[in-house]
Amino acid sequence: MEQKFVESLSSFLFEYDTPRMVLVRNKKVGLTFRLIQLVVLAYIIGWVFLYEKGYQSRDGIVSSVSVKLKGMTLTNVSGMGPHIWDAADYVFPPQGDSSFVVMTNFIITQGQKQGRCPENPEAGKCDEDSKCTEGKYLRGGQGIMTGKCVNFSSTVKTCEIFGWCPVEIDDFVPNPPLLLEAENFTLFIKNSITFPRFKVSRRNLVERVTKHYLRNCTYHKVRDPLCPVFELGYIVEESGQTFSALAQKGGVVGITISWDCDLDWSVKHCIPIYNFHGLYNDNNLSPGFNFRYAKYYRENGSDIRTLYKVFGIRFDILVNGKAGKFDIIPTMTTIGSGIGIFGVVSADLDIFGGGGGSRGAMVASLQIVAGDLLGLLLISRQ
Repeated sequence: MEQKFVESLSSFLFEYDTPRMVLVRNKKVGLTFRLIQLVVLAYIIGWVFLYEKGYQSRDGIVSSVSVKLKGMTLTNVSGMGPHIWDAADYVFPPQGDSSFVVMTNFIITQGQKQGRCPENPEAGKCDEDSKCTEGKYLRGGQGIMTGKCVNFSSTVKTCEIFGWCPVEIDDFVPNPPLLLEAENFTLFIKNSITFPRFKVSRRNLVERVTKHYLRNCTYHKVRDPLCPVFELGYIVEESGQTFSALAQKGGVVGITISWDCDLDWSVKHCIPIYNFHGLYNDNNLSPGFNFRYAKYYRENGSDIRTLYKVFGIRFDILVNGKAGKFDIIPTMTTIGSGIGIFGVVSADLDIFGGGGGSRGAMVASLQIVAGDLLGLLLISRQ
């Protein structure tokens, strides 16, 4: 027993065997084998190495965005008179974040002060006091009900409220939009990014954007694709929408800045690509984009406000990107995957060769090869 164990151990440690090589002279087998090898080789070199850059390690971006808007327009609204609007008036918020709203239209309610007045009929009508529960408010109402049903007009009665009076009436949205000139306003985007793994930082003010160029350029996807100054009308047009239609009741536009950088080349080739997307679906259910804000002042010891219902275009700036650089580890991993695929193909085709090249053996072998190739290709892309 001990002798057999020693012989087995000695055989395991000191003997080496190889599979027997068999030469199969069959045109079908040889041609199929070479064709499959060619397909695998084309996939590894063409797709994995050249297109997917399987020899590189990857890193994502850390990004910061700030914006500045410039433009000026004049309105002459009844009850307000001539009024100049600049960036301090029509941009919300004023800090220049990556998400902001440009006012394009508005409804103004002047001289509001706290007191009692009839509710807006849109919130609900009444015909007796019992329909107006004291201390409650109506959904869509503008104040707290006092418990009385009063005349809003000679034909309509609504609940009396305690709130900011007179109530806002927003039935009519101005058309054309009051700030239609916003189409010609300009947007300056400053974007800074870094790839922390590779310690590479970039700005969208790349080498080709000089001080003189920046003063005179306006972005165009063909003529000036690197200019960081954009006309709002051009952005909306490129997003597939019409500025005048969007400006009346508002909407949402997405601006994407894409960085796809191959750091095996000079960093000056790492440049941004801008795209614009319409994120607004025009339908009858809650159309547009709007919000309210107020300007307050005191008169005769009372707080008074001017209420604005603002319709505007919201711009959301989204930054995405990736960078790649040569790394020996993913390179060797990709080469190893390729060698493994070749080995599996050879092993599977031995079945075909062992069958003497018969039709049945060919079909069975090709099914096995196809299944193994698919599995290995999926694994190699992880």
